[in-house]
Amino acid sequence: MIDRTQSSHTRRVSRWRFFGTEYRVATIVALVVIVVAILIGGHLYGRYLSSIDLADREAQIEQLRAESQKQKRDIDGKSQQLTLLQTKLAKTQAALDAITPSANTYNINPNQTLIVGDGHLTVGMIGPPGNDSVLLNINGKPQAVAAGQNLSVAPDPATKCQISVQSFDVFRAVLIASCSSAKAQ
Repeated sequence: MIDRTQSSHTRRVSRWRFFGTEYRVATIVALVVIVVAILIGGHLYGRYLSSIDLADREAQIEQLRAESQKQKRDIDGKSQQLTLLQTKLAKTQAALDAITPSANTYNINPNQTLIVGDGHLTVGMIGPPGNDSVLLNINGKPQAVAAGQNLSVAPDPATKCQISVQSFDVFRAVLIASCSSAKAQ
């Protein structure tokens, strides 16, 4: 019969012989060298990975810078277009304001009658304007009015109207007429 107990014990001892007392210092030095090698290798591998990430990051930064510069150029172009359009709008608005009179402003021609002041007054110009005044028919009453002169007219007790001749020439007169409730004043 074979004694297996002894041979398996011998094998166990032979496996662990480097950890025995005679090899202890060499084993510790070898383990320290292995740990330091792993640390150095890990450090170098980490630096390699970070350099790859850094290169990708730099490429993305350059791409974003290029896109940013393109967007700035687009914004500048749009700003110039906006400025041109605002200038055009201002010119167009000025031309429109010159064509259309402002609120409560009326252009009246000789021998023409207008209903003004929210329908409270009937104003007509009798004949062409003179040198210093215009002859207006206000609700059936003729009155000579000079440029810049204001007239107060009460078509009924609840309403008070103001008529002013802003300017006149041979072809027309410009009137400003507004009416308000006497209670509001």
